[in-house]
Amino acid sequence: MSKLRPQSAMLTLYGDYVLPRGGECGIGSLIKLLGNFGLSSQAIRSAVSRMCRADILKARRAGRRSYYSLTENGHQLLTKGARRIFERKNNHWDGGWSIVVYSIPEPRRQARDKLRLELGWMGYGALSEATWISPYDLTNEVEDLVDRLQIREHVQIFRARLMSSEWGGGSGLSTQDSVLVARCWDLDRIHQKYADFIAKYRPRLEDHGRRLKAGEAIPPSECFVERFTLIHEYRKFPFFDPDLPRGLLPESWLRPEAAALFHEYHGLLAEKANEYFDSVFKEY
Repeated sequence: MSKLRPQSAMLTLYGDYVLPRGGECGIGSLIKLLGNFGLSSQAIRSAVSRMCRADILKARRAGRRSYYSLTENGHQLLTKGARRIFERKNNHWDGGWSIVVYSIPEPRRQARDKLRLELGWMGYGALSEATWISPYDLTNEVEDLVDRLQIREHVQIFRARLMSSEWGGGSGLSTQDSVLVARCWDLDRIHQKYADFIAKYRPRLEDHGRRLKAGEAIPPSECFVERFTLIHEYRKFPFFDPDLPRGLLPESWLRPEAAALFHEYHGLLAEKANEYFDSVFKEY
C-alpha cells in the first residue's frame, strides 16, 4: 500500500471503528492508532484541524484533553461511504438509461466541477463532457444534488432507451449497449484493480486463517493494522466502480469474488482488531 495520507486514514478510522462507538475519539488515541502507519503526531494534528475547518469533525475539550467527533456533515459523509462499500445497488436493469445534461456558465465553474465529481461518485459515466448516463434511475439523488449546488436551471434529467437496443427485438444486452458501456466506463481498468486486490489479499487471508485455526497467538495490533489496510484499500473501489447491473458486465467480472474476499477477511480479523482498538481508545 502506498503511504497513507493523514486525512484519508482518519476517514477510514472513523468509518470502521469510531463511528460504531459513538463517533468521538481523543487526540491521544488518534495519534497512537495512526502511528502504526508511520504518521507523525504533527501530521495527525494538522489533518484534524483541516477536517474541523471542512466541517467533518468538531472539537470538545475536557481538562487538558481534546476529543473530536463527527459533525452532521461528517456523519453523512461516512454513512454514505459505508453504504457504497457494504451494500450493492439494486441489480435489476430495465434497459433504460438515466441521462443528466447540463450547461453551466463559467462563473459557476466550481459548482460544475462539484457536479461532475458527485455524478462520478454516484456511478454515472461521461457520455460527453456535459452529458452523463447511468443505468439506474437516480433522479431524486441528482435533484437533491443540483438543488444543493443551486444550479437547477442549468441541469436537465431524462429517462430514455437506446433505440438500437429496442430495434434488436430481443432480450439481453445488445451490441450497442456494450459499446455505450465501454465508451462511458473503463471496465478493463476496474477489473484489473479487482484482480490486483484478490492477488494481494487471498494469500494473506489464507495465512491468517491457518494461523488462527492453529491457535497461534497473533498480536491484536497486527490484526488491527492488517484489517485497517484491507478496508482502506477496499473503500477506494466505489470511486472507480459504478456498480453496474450484472447484465451490463462481462461474464468474468471479479467484483463478486473481491467483495466476498473482503467480507471474509474483514470478519476474520474483527475480534482481535477491535480488541487492540478498544485498548487504545479507552486509555487515551
